[in-house]
Amino acid sequence: MVQTCPRGTFHGKMILVAILLAITAPLLNAAEFHIADTSGKTHSLDLYQGKWVIINFWATWCAPCLAEIPIFSELHQSRKNKDLIVLGIAVDYDDPKVVFQFAEKQNMSYPLILGDDEVTAQFGKINILPTTFLYDPKGKKVLQRIGPLTRAELEKLIGK
Repeated sequence: MVQTCPRGTFHGKMILVAILLAITAPLLNAAEFHIADTSGKTHSLDLYQGKWVIINFWATWCAPCLAEIPIFSELHQSRKNKDLIVLGIAVDYDDPKVVFQFAEKQNMSYPLILGDDEVTAQFGKINILPTTFLYDPKGKKVLQRIGPLTRAELEKLIGK
């Protein structure tokens, strides 16, 4: 005798699957980002296989973001030709010129991306700054941090 699932149970399971897919879709698609920096260079996770990838969402008015910029700049400078890339995505700005001047004043050594709805949608909703994503050399997302990161926390994850 073959048992079947009562109609209500099957329907309920399908709704649950649909909800789970809706919740996890931004996480699955985040690894497929394609973004261009202010110099016109396109960046995607595929281009950085074999490297750690740090993506940091920040704003000029965000104090914790400002504390992270020197950390990301130092890491990027010391490891960019070895095993790490940092991409900084500026959001919540009115004038791109202000962002450029700010990045120059902060000696930001890593690529700058001007974030808009199209850019941020590739990573899911960004409500709090800073927000940082870390991908391992195989392209797997190993961290999504809302709030600031310290150099010690990063080095623990990626090694020195």
